[in-house]
Amino acid sequence: MRRLAIWLLSAAALALAACGGDEKPGNDDSTPSVPTAITVDQATIATSVDGGSYPVKITSPARPSLSGLPDWITLTDGTFNAKTYKITMTLNVAANRDYEERSATLTVSAAGVQDVTIMVSQPAKELVKDPVLPNNAAVARTMELGLGWNMGNHFDAYSNGVANETAWGGTPATQATFTGVKAAGFTTVRIPVTWLGHIGEAPDYTLDETWLNRVYEVVGFAENAGLNVILNTHHDEDHGDGHWLNLGAALNSEDTNAQIKAEIAAVWRQIAEKFKDKGDFLMLESFNELICGSEWSIGSNPEKKGQIINEWNQVFVDAVRATGGNNATRWLGVPGYAANPHYLRYFTMPSDPASKTMVAFHCYDPYDYTIGERQLPDWGHTGKSYPRGEDELKDLFNGLYNTYILNNIPIYMGEFGCSMRNHADAKSWAYYLYYLEYFVKVSRAFGIPAVLWDNENEGYGQEHHPYLNHGTGAYIDYSKEAVDVMVKAWSTSDESYTLDYVYNNAPQF
Repeated sequence: MRRLAIWLLSAAALALAACGGDEKPGNDDSTPSVPTAITVDQATIATSVDGGSYPVKITSPARPSLSGLPDWITLTDGTFNAKTYKITMTLNVAANRDYEERSATLTVSAAGVQDVTIMVSQPAKELVKDPVLPNNAAVARTMELGLGWNMGNHFDAYSNGVANETAWGGTPATQATFTGVKAAGFTTVRIPVTWLGHIGEAPDYTLDETWLNRVYEVVGFAENAGLNVILNTHHDEDHGDGHWLNLGAALNSEDTNAQIKAEIAAVWRQIAEKFKDKGDFLMLESFNELICGSEWSIGSNPEKKGQIINEWNQVFVDAVRATGGNNATRWLGVPGYAANPHYLRYFTMPSDPASKTMVAFHCYDPYDYTIGERQLPDWGHTGKSYPRGEDELKDLFNGLYNTYILNNIPIYMGEFGCSMRNHADAKSWAYYLYYLEYFVKVSRAFGIPAVLWDNENEGYGQEHHPYLNHGTGAYIDYSKEAVDVMVKAWSTSDESYTLDYVYNNAPQF
C-alpha cells in the first residue's frame, strides 16, 4: 500500500509539472513592462527609385508622433496598442522623377523619452538617353532639313477649280514672310502648290506661265532668307472631288492610269525645267496625300493601290531627272498612300540614278486630339483622355527609325500639327504646348525632320493652325510661345534635355 501511495504522488507531481503547475503566481509574460525608450525596427530605409510603402514597427511608452515628412513621403498612421506599447506606421514614398538622389530624416517622438530618427534615402531617376543617331548619309540629310514650316492653304488654295493665292483668305507672300520664318527658328519651308486650273489640255498639259512664275518668285524669297524649300503638288489629288490625280479611276482602268501618268510626267517636267538651275536648297516632292476617293483608310486591295502610287512616284523621279541641270542630283521626296506612315509597308522606293530620294509622310496622331471633331482636352500620361499618347508616338518613330534611318534611307515628316487651343484656358494650353514639345522632341530624338502645318486659320472649322502671318511673317496672337517650344525641342543640345526629361515635366492638373 505504501509503495502504491508513493507512486500515485509521484505521478501527480509529474502531471502538474507538465501542465506548468510549478510557475509562480502573477508572472504573466503577455503584459510587458512599460518601455523606457522608443525603438523602431527600421532606422534606415533605402527605397527604390519607384518608391513604395514601407511599414515601420515602433515600440514606445506612449503614442508616438512622426515629424519631418517631405512632400514625397506620406504617412499612413496606425493604431497604438496601450497594452503592448506597439504601433505600425507606414511610410509611402513617391517615385523619384528627378535626376538627383534625395533623402529625409524623420523624427519619432513621445512624451518623457528621447527622440529617435528614421533615415529614408532614394536614388535618382536614371537619365534615359535619346538614341545615338548613326553617322550616315540619311542622318546628314535629315539634319539639314531640321524643323520646318508649311505655307499651308496658300498656293494650295483654290476656288471654282482654279488655284489662287488668296482664294481662302490668305494675303500674298512677300520677302518678309520668309525672313520671319527664318527668324522664328525654322530651317525649312514646305510650299504646297495646287496646279488646278493652270494645266492645259492633253497631250502637252502646258502650265500657266503666270502661275508658274509667281511660284518661282516666292521660292526665291525663301532662298534669299537662307531656307531649304520643299515644293510639291498639293490638292491636285482626288479626294472625292474629281481632281486629276484620281487614284480610284486609275485603279479601275489601265487606260486612265496611263493617261494620268502622262500628265504627271508633263507637269513635273515643266516644273523641273523651270527650277533646274536652282541650288540644292530646293527639294521637289511628288504628291501630297493620295487616297482612293474619300477613303483615308487604305481599305481593300491595298497592294494594288500601293502599286499605282509607286508607279506614279517613279514617273515623277524619271521626269525630274531627265531635265538635267541641278535636277539630275537634287533631293526628291515621295509619299505612300495618304502619306500615312502606317501604310508604308505598301510603299516601294523608286529607282533613282542619283540615289537621293527621301520617304515622305505626315503625322497628326492622335486624330481625336490634334484635328478631330472631339479635340480631347488633354493628352499624355498625366492627362485622362489619352494616357498612352507618348508611348504610341515613341513606338511609331522608333519603328521608322529602325526601318529607314538605321538602314541609311532618309525620311521626313512633311506635315504635323495640332489645332491651337484657347490660351485663356490654362489646362488646355499647357497640354497643347506639351504635345508640341514632346512631338518635336521625339522626331528629333529619332532623327526625323518635322515640318509644322500652318494654315493661318484662327477660327474657321476645326483645323486652327495659325502661327505666322503668310504675308508678313509676324507671329499670330500667342503663337510665339508655341513656336519657341518646338524650336527648343528640336535645337536644344544639352544632354540632360532628353525625351525622358520632357515626359517627366508633363503638365499636372
